[in-house]
Amino acid sequence: MLRGIATVNCYVEDPAAAAAWYAEVLGIEPYFTRSGPDGTAAYVEFRIGDHQQELGFIDRRYSPAGLTSGTGGTIIHWHTDDLEGALARLLELGATPLLPITEHGPGFVTASVIDPFGTVLGVMTNTHYLEMLGAEAAPATA
Repeated sequence: MLRGIATVNCYVEDPAAAAAWYAEVLGIEPYFTRSGPDGTAAYVEFRIGDHQQELGFIDRRYSPAGLTSGTGGTIIHWHTDDLEGALARLLELGATPLLPITEHGPGFVTASVIDPFGTVLGVMTNTHYLEMLGAEAAPATA
């Protein structure tokens, strides 16, 4: 039924500012931007990672009823090959620590921050992720 992350949407006060910060974090520019009726950015989206998952920032004015401001209750963790380096870079760029580097078992280590826009961002090293990438790259056998 669930096949994988397609899009992660984050509701923020200022999508253009979020896009600029994430462009610095990711080292790429967003591939898609849509303006709202007032001409300001209403939605900005990046494609990132090995499977080009979508990371989008939506103006909070368009959030579903009942979604409150502030940090959310879900953490999406993105795999990184250098967890300590990724965490240090996020903090250097203005993120606030949320959860420190924590080992959850051999090969599964996480940390998370709150970005300058109130979005929780998780990073992790994950052996399963690397195994799946290896399986995708392996040639098919008869």
